[in-house]
Amino acid sequence: MAGLWFESGPIKIHVGTEDHFIPTRKAHPALEVENLNDFKQHLITKHISFTEDERLPGANRIYLSDPFGNRIEILE
Repeated sequence: MAGLWFESGPIKIHVGTEDHFIPTRKAHPALEVENLNDFKQHLITKHISFTEDERLPGANRIYLSDPFGNRIEILE
């Protein structure tokens, strides 16, 4: 199986790959987390860029890209 596995405790995510892949700019998975502010601090210490988005009322969310350029939404 081609791709990458991301694992943290009981959570495992597989990102598959294929030849001639072109990342999408709009379609994306969204992952709900607790303590998004702690996660943002972790990203900063690892020099991983993200974009904050305040357009959804009541949601604390960011976007980042996986190693292949896919957009990933992280929200609390």
